[in-house]
Amino acid sequence: MFVALERLINLQDGYRGTFQVQGRHLLLIVVDQQPILMENRCPHQGAPLHTGTLEGSVLRCSRHGIAFDLGNGRPLNAPCPPLQRLPLAYDGDRIGLDL
Repeated sequence: MFVALERLINLQDGYRGTFQVQGRHLLLIVVDQQPILMENRCPHQGAPLHTGTLEGSVLRCSRHGIAFDLGNGRPLNAPCPPLQRLPLAYDGDRIGLDL
């Protein structure tokens, strides 16, 4: 089942949108014209990532400063699990995910 999150026309570099789908908190972010969907929580201690800073393709958690490479989800400066990324799906002019 397709769950729409956003219209494609709204996805520009720097876009951040938060969503709740079936009890999961998700973050949709656009970097270098590429949409990325992930759990909206740092794998270190669960802090929300939508408040983090974005520099190029590096997202830094606002709670402890752990930096993540959004290209692969891996942490750059701490021993921490990678970000939980989710596959995106498309339906017409909308982006979302398949459940």
